[in-house]
Amino acid sequence: MRSWPGVLLIVFACGVCALQVCAALPPYPAIVIAIGAGGLLAGAASTRWRRRAVALTCAAVLGFGYAALRADWRLGDELPREFEGELLAVTGIVDDLPAISERGARFAFAVESVAPARARVPSRLSLVWYGQGESDEEGVPFVRAGERWTLKVRLKRPHGNVNPGGFDLEAWLLQQHLRATGYVVQDDGNLRRDAFAGRVRDYVQRARERVRERIERALRDEPYAGVIVALAIGDQRAVSEAQWTVFNRTGIGHLVSISGLHVTVFAAFAGGIAYALARRSVRLTSRVPARKVAAAVGMIAAGAYTVLAGAEVPAVRTFAMLAIAACGLWLGRPGTAGIIWLWALAGVLVWDPWAPLTPGFWLSYGAVALLLYASVARLRPAAEATWTQRALRTLREGTHAQWVVTVGLTPLTLALFAQTSLVAPIANALAIPAVTLVVVPLTLTGIVIPLDLFFELAHTALVPLMHFLEQLAALPDAAWQQHAPARWTVVAGCVGSLWLLAPRAVPGRVLGWVWLVPMFVVRPVLLPDGAFRLTVLDVGQGLAAVVETRSHTLVYDTGPGFSDTADAGGRIVAPFLRVSGLRRADGLVVSHQDLDHSGGAMSLMQATPFGWLASSLPEDHPIVAHAQKKHAAARCLAGQQWTWDGVRFTVLHPTADEYAEALTRTNDRSCVVRVDSPYGSALLTADIEAKSELQLLRTRRDELRADILVVPHHGSRTSSTHAFIRAVAPSIAIVGCGYRNRFGHPRADIVARYTNQGIKVLRTDLEGAVTVTFTAQRAPAVTGARAARARYWLDAPEREARALVDFGG
Repeated sequence: MRSWPGVLLIVFACGVCALQVCAALPPYPAIVIAIGAGGLLAGAASTRWRRRAVALTCAAVLGFGYAALRADWRLGDELPREFEGELLAVTGIVDDLPAISERGARFAFAVESVAPARARVPSRLSLVWYGQGESDEEGVPFVRAGERWTLKVRLKRPHGNVNPGGFDLEAWLLQQHLRATGYVVQDDGNLRRDAFAGRVRDYVQRARERVRERIERALRDEPYAGVIVALAIGDQRAVSEAQWTVFNRTGIGHLVSISGLHVTVFAAFAGGIAYALARRSVRLTSRVPARKVAAAVGMIAAGAYTVLAGAEVPAVRTFAMLAIAACGLWLGRPGTAGIIWLWALAGVLVWDPWAPLTPGFWLSYGAVALLLYASVARLRPAAEATWTQRALRTLREGTHAQWVVTVGLTPLTLALFAQTSLVAPIANALAIPAVTLVVVPLTLTGIVIPLDLFFELAHTALVPLMHFLEQLAALPDAAWQQHAPARWTVVAGCVGSLWLLAPRAVPGRVLGWVWLVPMFVVRPVLLPDGAFRLTVLDVGQGLAAVVETRSHTLVYDTGPGFSDTADAGGRIVAPFLRVSGLRRADGLVVSHQDLDHSGGAMSLMQATPFGWLASSLPEDHPIVAHAQKKHAAARCLAGQQWTWDGVRFTVLHPTADEYAEALTRTNDRSCVVRVDSPYGSALLTADIEAKSELQLLRTRRDELRADILVVPHHGSRTSSTHAFIRAVAPSIAIVGCGYRNRFGHPRADIVARYTNQGIKVLRTDLEGAVTVTFTAQRAPAVTGARAARARYWLDAPEREARALVDFGG
């Protein structure tokens, strides 16, 4: 049975992938026992079919057990809780390409030693070194890959925001072997010990850094310099949020990374040159065939490009396939494309068992698998005589390949991103040849030949393409966005795609469309009239909340900005709305201008349609100006009311006097919104402080009573007075705060004020996003995203949280 090895490889891969959906790791001894028992059963089986059944079981257990062992070893390299927040001195090496910005530097750090000696820290850290000014001369640190430093740091365990549809930072940190995060404390003890450590990895990272510096110097003020850097070395951190929106809406995000197509073209180019030279040497070809020389050179070139590009999954997959094919050619056993794909799949999972946690793994391997599947049993026409016929055949094959990838990957893209581009075929038809045959070759030539001219030419070629893509992305229907489809509908959609793409001899291929339909028509159950759902998102130290009724959505605050190119509006709020099936925000309330509440507003308004904006922002604020271009924008004023689907919304604060008084703090101008339904109520208070709480007690005491209270000002000591808590008397208080934030929010004594009155306190840093649903049920349904999305790598900091409360933060 020639396909039997392939079946075993698939089962092994399924075993590796199965671990990544587990809430906890299996006990260590059980893994070894299961693998050993499987081997004994394989030897004891008496018939061929029994041996094969046992072999399949062993392959699955081997994949699962191998991934579990790797995970157990990596999780064991952790920061003990007792050293969180302690001032430590670590000596080590800058272990990757640092990200330098006006705010400071972010980099990985390979630890060699730590002081005090009793401390235990992970072998690899993610550090940020904040600057003290707006330029290098004013204190922005400058570190280079491969340098050895002694740094004073404060660390915490890996802990990210957990939201429906959001990026899983803790999974990414696990994959990157970054088992603690922290920041460098400004101290005279921060010393550079060595300008270059000299490890093999340091040479690679220093080379990548030099390429990036050359591109940034050559394209200093150009708008798409970050895209050229991404195409050259795989560093995507300088690609702006707006540019990612264009790439995602046009379906060409795969081209911005170092894709398999780029690696293949580069390997083919290097191999072609080697072949042309080798065939001219009789001495060489008498010993080694020219095609073997070309295969070896192409493989080496692909490996070098993959390492330079940061060894991301699509590039590694392509290199693995090229390496396996080259080895097969040298050994005289080339194998089929399918078996090469399977060995590459298994090889990548052995190298990185966490690869299935990245969308690139599924899209990269899925695209190649679909192209292989669609080519099965297809007869190739005889070679055409004229260049016109060859060009037409190439066009037909390219169109067919684009059709295969677009239809075949639709279920996966909807499952991963809750959206798919409708203009992708048009965008890719132009972008693939332009980027692969023009922009990337010019960029790579600029790496090899130290002339900035090639980078400038690459950017010049990219500009008209980007303008075209921006116009495509601006079309109202450029991308289809919807709810995250149910798992069974995704499986049905995959079956339908394979049926549609089957060879023509397969009967009833048109019925494949029927299997795709459930992904679009099976929608989340709508709330009944009078019911509402409140979700306080986990945005770190800030606030963003979403209120859903049967057919309307209110977004209350948009969270903070994380960096110059990313914020909570684009990275958390917009994806949450998309996966929840909320295509627009009917209303957007930005409570006040503090950046931890308004930092994501601009990105959200650009990514998600909205109806109107209400805020306490100044009339000349950029957020208000942007909203006024196409939508209504007004100030929050106490007394404003509206009703959606039987749910009443009331603005309780601020009054006109708060706007008239110039000395009023922005916190005390926060928009306070009350949500009322027949089944319960919620009070959203943003950052009001004791002064505003007292005014609400005087003027709105009868309207303060609520079942759910979003705690004022993240639980700071300037808010949550005893009188205010008694007046609201909630059953649940929700605190939006960041894990071990520098403000110490929520303060232990404030939490005690709530708990002493029998109020349950939920915190987004411990629970993830908190969702409360008010329906006809007797009590509201409360869920936390961290518990609902349990995975073995997610931190469980409840014990530490209680310690912070008990010992005063």
